[in-house]
Amino acid sequence: MHIIQSIQNRIYEIRGERVMLDRDLAALYEVETKVLNQSVKRNIIRFPPDFMFQLTKEEFEQFRVQIEALEHSHSLRSQIVTSNRGGIRYLPYVFTEQGIAMLSGVLMSEKAINMNIAIMRAFVEIRRIIFRQNDLKEQLQEIKQRLTEHDTQLNSIYDALENLLDENAAQQTWQSRERIGFKK
Repeated sequence: MHIIQSIQNRIYEIRGERVMLDRDLAALYEVETKVLNQSVKRNIIRFPPDFMFQLTKEEFEQFRVQIEALEHSHSLRSQIVTSNRGGIRYLPYVFTEQGIAMLSGVLMSEKAINMNIAIMRAFVEIRRIIFRQNDLKEQLQEIKQRLTEHDTQLNSIYDALENLLDENAAQQTWQSRERIGFKK
């Protein structure tokens, strides 16, 4: 279960897709990022844009803080190629769940196959969690709607009671008033 949690921490949402960085996958498969990307490029026909894409500079900068925090918390070795000035020379590639599944056909080691199974389980667990959250949101909306309906009904009851009290008060005032005129 620890490995699945570790994998889940390396899944990001970019462009509305849940993806993993090439360097995180390389670390999990215990290969260099360069080797992973070379294997992918040799089999590029297996990786259409909805399976794998390269981050833009803006996207990478947006997620850099998250990535670095994850590195420090899990002591991952940085595999991003940097220039002498500390800038990024190569922007990372990211793989969707389908792209990661396709990697199992490209990387043929036993470690890669076992890790791919664990990664697929992590994606399934994330979907399960999201499904539960959506189900809870729907239940909360239903409760909120019922409460709103009950509030409306209670307000109608309170208004009717106030009207009755106002009528009773007016009736009592009329009956208890001091009579004027001829008294017997």
